[in-house]
Amino acid sequence: MNLLRDVAKELLAMFLADFRLTLSILFPAAIAGISVDWLHPFVGGAILVVGTLLILVEAVAREAKRGDSPS
Repeated sequence: MNLLRDVAKELLAMFLADFRLTLSILFPAAIAGISVDWLHPFVGGAILVVGTLLILVEAVAREAKRGDSPS
């Protein structure tokens, strides 16, 4: 039981470590989900891919500007 608690704690910490990134990923996912119902599914897929790629580029650029290295 202690192992399950430790795994759950680590997963939660992983998602909450960069709360801004987590919330910004949820935004295009929600928009894509809504657009699949109203528009063509390919539009929803395109919104999801382009949105998450833009967020990834922004997050990498922000971390590179900060200058922290993991090693």
